[in-house]
Amino acid sequence: MSGWLPLRAAPVVCVSRFFQRFVFAISVVIFAGLGLSYVLGELGYIGVHAGDEQDAAYKQMRVYAEVLRKIQNYYVTQPDIPSVTTGALHGLLDSLDPDSSYLTPAEYKTYRDRPATDNAQVGLTISKRFGYATVVNVLPGSPADQEHLRDGDLIDLIDGQATHDLPLAIVRFMLSGKPGTTVTISVVRPFKPDPDTIKLTRAALAAPPLGEQFYENASILYLKPGILTAARVDDIAARIKAAGKSKKILLDLRDTTGEDPQQGVRLANFFIKQGTLASLEGQKYPLQTFSADPSLSLTDAPVAVLVNRGTYGAPEITAAAVEDLKRGDVVGEHTFGEGTVQKTIDLPDGAGLMLTVAKYEDPDGKKIQEVAVTPNVVVASPEDDGEPMPPSNGDAPLNQALSLLKAKNG
Repeated sequence: MSGWLPLRAAPVVCVSRFFQRFVFAISVVIFAGLGLSYVLGELGYIGVHAGDEQDAAYKQMRVYAEVLRKIQNYYVTQPDIPSVTTGALHGLLDSLDPDSSYLTPAEYKTYRDRPATDNAQVGLTISKRFGYATVVNVLPGSPADQEHLRDGDLIDLIDGQATHDLPLAIVRFMLSGKPGTTVTISVVRPFKPDPDTIKLTRAALAAPPLGEQFYENASILYLKPGILTAARVDDIAARIKAAGKSKKILLDLRDTTGEDPQQGVRLANFFIKQGTLASLEGQKYPLQTFSADPSLSLTDAPVAVLVNRGTYGAPEITAAAVEDLKRGDVVGEHTFGEGTVQKTIDLPDGAGLMLTVAKYEDPDGKKIQEVAVTPNVVVASPEDDGEPMPPSNGDAPLNQALSLLKAKNG
């Protein structure tokens, strides 16, 4: 996301919600009551980090418990403790990163029992920023695209429920469903003070086709994957091989999503013969290093990569490797910032945790989710008026990338 903040005031916060936020700190105590020992045991903390650290943690919990008692006794109204507990636990997990979520027993059951046929979509890649669901990118031709939703739009409400109070997994769940059903969202757009209410009809959506074009007397092969799946990366490999090793490559990863980070590693390897492409590590997750395999490299010709705030997940790994290993220029805007591994944990009361246990790092050791990818050639995207734009017509990032490639020897 590009860092804008909505110009309208934040949604009105009622007293009960303010109270939930106020007692956020004591959520650790409640969390313990719902099975903290169980979760820590699952993750391998108990029995490993004992002694002083555990004593300090329990001492802090006693402070939180005392704060809770004071609030219960002196707050202006009698608090609804079950509601506060749920809000506090959602806040606790949301505070870690956008991918970590707490699901109540009801939410978790709904999530697990969802019919496999309820997989129609509206065409949005969603994450969270500022605590609210945020549009990362929009599938061309989808219901969301037809309603002119764009990268950076903030979804305030889904069917009347505030996304601030919903875990990311449930937000994504609510946007999907049976083909032909509808979902109503309230959208806050950049530089607009009032939200728009939009009804979207879910549909079975196909992946965007691989975009291919030649520039500069066919000396530059332009490829736009739109999505990074194993099949799409196979398609890219076939196009590069067919073009020949002397063809310069312009890889457009703008508004491209990839849920499998390994496809980002694999794509990077097409252009890079040696070096560390990425690594993966967590507190209890063993370090994994992904090194380039020379046999998988497809071309030594110059390459440039286009990115923007809608570049999400696997393609960020590709862009970071190309930039950090000095294989080519990365042009455009900073990416969204996504690259994690989640562990799903069942809690004793039927609730569930989706917890980030490891994060991908670029070759320079920076966590992609935390810092994203900043291009070495920063060029703002053209002003988006909701209408499709021919690739080279007014597209400053693309024109800049073409100029850089043109100047390089094949």
